[in-house]
Amino acid sequence: MTPQGGAPVGIKDVAREAGVSVGTVSNVLNRPDTVAPGTRDKVLATIEALGYVRSESARQLRSGSSRMVAVLVLDLANPFFAGVAKGAERAAAELGLRVMVCSSSQSPAEEADYLALFAEQRVRGVLVTPADASGPNLERFRRHGIPCVFVDRALPADQGCSVAVDDVTGGALAVRHLLSGGHRRVTYVSGPPHLPQCQDRQAGALDALAEAGLPASALTRLTADRLDVASGSDAGARLLGLPELPSAVFCANDLLALGVLQALVTAGVRVPEDVALVGYDDIEFAAAAAVPLTSVRQPADRLGRVAVRLLAEEAGGGGDGPLTGHRHRAVVLRPELVVRGSSRSRGSSPPPPRSG
Repeated sequence: MTPQGGAPVGIKDVAREAGVSVGTVSNVLNRPDTVAPGTRDKVLATIEALGYVRSESARQLRSGSSRMVAVLVLDLANPFFAGVAKGAERAAAELGLRVMVCSSSQSPAEEADYLALFAEQRVRGVLVTPADASGPNLERFRRHGIPCVFVDRALPADQGCSVAVDDVTGGALAVRHLLSGGHRRVTYVSGPPHLPQCQDRQAGALDALAEAGLPASALTRLTADRLDVASGSDAGARLLGLPELPSAVFCANDLLALGVLQALVTAGVRVPEDVALVGYDDIEFAAAAAVPLTSVRQPADRLGRVAVRLLAEEAGGGGDGPLTGHRHRAVVLRPELVVRGSSRSRGSSPPPPRSG
């Protein structure tokens, strides 16, 4: 039951072996409810026996549309982005779409390569967390007319659809919590400064200081090259080299915070007795850390789901052809502070000011 010469099994081979027309096989694959159950079972058994795999590219040529949605995130090693991708996969499956997940590794150059690939493949649409939102990559991609939704990065509604968490509010939540515990010397460990998420979380931290009547100089900043544990560990080593340790540290994400925690604990610094620590994202590992990590929670799964729904609206609800009259939407979700052992309060009252 295998075609001669080792050629790939085609729909005609299935039809011949099953004793039906090519049209009947096509109906079984695309409109199974229109085929009598006995015939349908016979065709499916033949497909299984021959090992036939349908050609998605051929289907796309016939229908004029793709069922593939591309998801391009900053780093798949980060559980937060893995959660976004899972949410996108679930929502896409409900719409009869499939998902291809890729990582730019926080590199604008790799981002450009993937966007070019998506354009060549004429994917249904793209969900992207930009490595450099101000660069030319996304502007160039938009010229292809493929729907694109920003994830974890807010856009003005007139520029496109986006879904993000209010990172300014998230940064403020983190630092308000530290200030309420009596901390007055806070260090912000940021990721790459070109990432808007890092900028917004710092802006929120500064807002919290201003609300408390404290100067911006009460917040010092260390910049990490990447948003990962190794970069956090390096930042922790630099913290230990400062003339005076801050009493509290707020990190731009949980991976940085876990790296900082590792460096501090290894050096014998007690968390939270000597230094309080807060992360961002509330990944699964945050609660399981040696010192359970206080974190600002982002609803990763919901971000992915909402992004796919926005994309489907723009692309035509999962059907063929573009949706006319579509209006871009900017969906902003609220973060939530999850308090754990790494930021236990020093007391309700701040330390008295120094005299002289």
